[in-house]
Amino acid sequence: MRRFVTTLAFCVGLGTLPALAGPPYVTDDPEPTPTGHFEIYAFGGGTMTRDGHEGETGIDFNYGGAEDLQLTAVLPLAYETPSHHGTRAGIGNIELAAKYLFLHEDDVGWDVSVFPRLFLPSLSAHVGDKHASFLLPLWVGRDFGDWSTFGGGGCALNNGEDSKNYCQAGWALTRKVLPELTLGAEIYHQTADTHGGKASTGLGFGATYDLSENYHLMASYGPGIQNAAETDRRSWYAALLMTF
Repeated sequence: MRRFVTTLAFCVGLGTLPALAGPPYVTDDPEPTPTGHFEIYAFGGGTMTRDGHEGETGIDFNYGGAEDLQLTAVLPLAYETPSHHGTRAGIGNIELAAKYLFLHEDDVGWDVSVFPRLFLPSLSAHVGDKHASFLLPLWVGRDFGDWSTFGGGGCALNNGEDSKNYCQAGWALTRKVLPELTLGAEIYHQTADTHGGKASTGLGFGATYDLSENYHLMASYGPGIQNAAETDRRSWYAALLMTF
């Protein structure tokens, strides 16, 4: 299941926090959750191919554990709906991760972070990968007034029975068009992650709407443009973000 990002700004409790990014895009950004604050996503997302539909719903929990350090845990319920079979569902691959911002836009012109992510073996007999994998991406980004741009990528150790190591990359551009509304677009690519599989490239178009200082709606949708029938005819994501 891919990860996603957008940009918004808000004020909480002790004052104005820096611009944040997170879902709904596949492309991630370098900005960690501010120290001592929480970002919690109640999310759902999926991908459609000629063979059916698969995706996840769950909780994406992020905490600013220290200056420039974000701690992440994702608890997913995964599902698969093959074209000629019934739906299968179960606990997916739980994710544990930490994002560290080690270069700052004020100093070098760009924010730069590393975001190592560990995916644990699925506990389900029906869905998810039965092996652990480890993804190590690097993300960069900067703001231009109401515009933000961010991107990067990395590679994963993914040595399962039918799986193989893969790499992914993406770039996104967002703009705050109203005080409470941000729109954006991205392009992303991933090499094949299974033996005999195919690489995929896709486009995404997303929006984030601030309901209040603490509650935000977000969604994205987009087509695949490379090997789309086998890998990604269409992908979607929707979430309620709670910030405290």
